Amino acid sequence: MIDIRATVGVVWKQESARIIAALLRMVHDVGLAEELAQDALVAAIEQWPVQGLPDNPGAWLTTIARRKAVDHLRRSSRFDGTDMEPPDSPAASSGDDVLRLLFISCHPVLEKPARVALTLRVIGGLSPAEIARAFLIGESAIAQRIAAAKRTLADSGVAYGLPDGPELVGRLSSVLEVVYLIFNEGYSATSGDDLMRPGLCLEALRLGRLLATSAPDDPEVHGLAALMEIQQSRAATRIGPRGEPVPLHEQNRGKWDRLLINRGFAAMLRARSAGAGKAPGPYVLQAAIAVCHAQASTAAATDWARIAVLYDALARLSPTPVVRLNRAVAVGFARGPEAGLALVDELRADPVLRDYHLLPGVRGDLLLRVGRVAEARRELERAASLTRNAAERDFLRARAEAAADRLRPDVPASDQFRSRADAGEGPLLGAAVDDFLGGLRPVTAQAYRKSLFRMRRALGERTPLTTLDPDGVAAVVATLWPGAAPRGWNRHLAAFRSFAAAAGFPQLASGLRNRPVERAARSPADSAGADDPWDRVDVAVRERVLWLMVRESVAPIGAVLALDVQDLDLVARRGPGVSWGERTAARLPEVIAGRTRGPLFLSDRRPAPARRPAPADLCPETGRRRLSYERAEYLYKQATGHTLRTLRP
Repeated sequence: MIDIRATVGVVWKQESARIIAALLRMVHDVGLAEELAQDALVAAIEQWPVQGLPDNPGAWLTTIARRKAVDHLRRSSRFDGTDMEPPDSPAASSGDDVLRLLFISCHPVLEKPARVALTLRVIGGLSPAEIARAFLIGESAIAQRIAAAKRTLADSGVAYGLPDGPELVGRLSSVLEVVYLIFNEGYSATSGDDLMRPGLCLEALRLGRLLATSAPDDPEVHGLAALMEIQQSRAATRIGPRGEPVPLHEQNRGKWDRLLINRGFAAMLRARSAGAGKAPGPYVLQAAIAVCHAQASTAAATDWARIAVLYDALARLSPTPVVRLNRAVAVGFARGPEAGLALVDELRADPVLRDYHLLPGVRGDLLLRVGRVAEARRELERAASLTRNAAERDFLRARAEAAADRLRPDVPASDQFRSRADAGEGPLLGAAVDDFLGGLRPVTAQAYRKSLFRMRRALGERTPLTTLDPDGVAAVVATLWPGAAPRGWNRHLAAFRSFAAAAGFPQLASGLRNRPVERAARSPADSAGADDPWDRVDVAVRERVLWLMVRESVAPIGAVLALDVQDLDLVARRGPGVSWGERTAARLPEVIAGRTRGPLFLSDRRPAPARRPAPADLCPETGRRRLSYERAEYLYKQATGHTLRTLRP
């Protein structure tokens, strides 16, 4: 039985760019064209399960989308026979609609990041999450960038035709970058169950060939075409029988597609001819690296020295972190794994690569080659936790298990992972974080979850806590939030400190340092004796008394917050389950403020009618509710950057 909803998704991936491009010719607005195409998609989701799958799903979507475009033009009083080209007119069948859309998306009126993001969205059909992964930046930033690009194009009224002459040359670099990113997403999918998305590769190849025809004198265009042709020649050998990735040096080179390799060689010759007398650009250099691999009949015959030299040149021209990581791989083969490892270690503190799974993956490979197997295993596990692609995750975990098998050859690798806590390595980080969050109140767990999950992914979910060290934790954490404001940074550290203390490894947080929070200027008299938080005059008396009582009583924080005024014995300095010292006793009357009943520590505001608490948590004299643990925790974090747990000695 055909899964109609899944079929709709597949057809959309294949046809969306062509549909949007055809609509653009009619409505001259990229954002509107995408909306109309989405309307056709909704119609398919509603009608196909009832009416059945049409014989030509792509044509069905295109027809519905065009009808909706015509209806829109009529409603907006623009349908006068000149504002749109009828679908069957000669103008509609000339040229390439997708190529036209590609250049519109890369129009100079847009900033370069916006051009790339928009084109990946409307041409490649990538989601904002997939685009964000390609650029190693946040998904929300990509979504905002795409929306802003559509508005800019609509407001600017740009022409929708293909550029020519000098304008064509000036807009090519952005277009080339987009085409290669589309190819890369297809060649090595960033998410999902499959390693490759062949449709994207073929679409990028088609666009690359069209660009080569449109700009025959540009060496970079031919360089990109050569690079993609040669890389695509290996597609059939990149995936093993179980869907796992096959590394380049293990691929069956006899099964590489010779037709595509020859096409790549021919494109490379055209690039060299067009670029005679010019310094090679980044795509020509990458194509030259691909040619070196294609010319080697075996992995052992690969000219790694030549490849390393080419990467040196590429790194000088485009010193991005990813290029530098690839260079480290080449240097590791050409000049030894120690040399490659030294280059990789220079990149570990780079915030751009903090969630990039290939950084620990490459480092794990190099560590294996130098015999540091235990470290290699942890790096491969961390890489597996960072990747969003299921096939890559399984592959990396299998390699980590193989490394574990080398460490303990008498125990099967699968059993080693199940019994590592019993074998003396202690609890694993991922499980320990889950246990810690599971023991917290829901609101507190939610506040900690994002910070701890980010740290867990960066440090490796299967990393034993006993193998972590304070300096290593501090180095990784420093890459996670490099631009965070002091208060936000301190909250992240407070979450980890609480976790480390609860897990029995408080020393892991010893290398973390709070960032100073700027406060309003105070007089020297006010500042005197303000080293302890309960002595700070810039904090409300309620918080100062609460903190001091927790400190002096050593009672559970929940017990302190549960105290009621009528149950206090001020002379004996005690309440139910709580006793306190002289300093708390001296300040307590300020908090009681003449009340005779109700909670001791009250919130700042009266509760809303719809959120009225239980009578025991409501002060009958003031109408305010009991101060919650979550609010008390937040106030202490805001003031100190730590959690309330740190008050207890």
